[in-house]
Amino acid sequence: MADDNAPQAITGQLAIQKIYVKDVSFEAPNSPAVFTSETNPTADVHFANRTQLLDAENHEVVLTVTVKVHHADRTIYLVEVQQAGIFTIRGFAEEHIGAILATACPNTLFPFAREVICDLVVKGGFPQLLLAPVNFELLYAQELQRRMAAGNGGAQAGGH
Repeated sequence: MADDNAPQAITGQLAIQKIYVKDVSFEAPNSPAVFTSETNPTADVHFANRTQLLDAENHEVVLTVTVKVHHADRTIYLVEVQQAGIFTIRGFAEEHIGAILATACPNTLFPFAREVICDLVVKGGFPQLLLAPVNFELLYAQELQRRMAAGNGGAQAGGH
């Protein structure tokens, strides 16, 4: 006998059509001076996620990762990568699409963005920068809570 209270299985499909770098920027405004002085730098890392519906099932998702490494008020380097992908999403209930775009898609894109950032930093003459994994599910939940607190709970949370 089937349990009518059992959770329903999700039967949708998420497929990657294309992954690409949309935009990239690297700046080391205080070089070569930063190579000749002792520093104890700190890094600020910021994430943003935007989506665009391309057609009924295809979405472009752009994960922007910005890293600013600085010492005191001096920027050592600034790197920004817009890692993008085209994802086909079909068979999911409409209320799940926002969560997929804000979590599963950035989880797919992040390792590519991390690699591009690491390569740019090394090519800029700096030690390797390995960004830690990111919990996009937690970021999405925090964004939903922030929007609920702001009285905008019905809006789709897609940015971080």
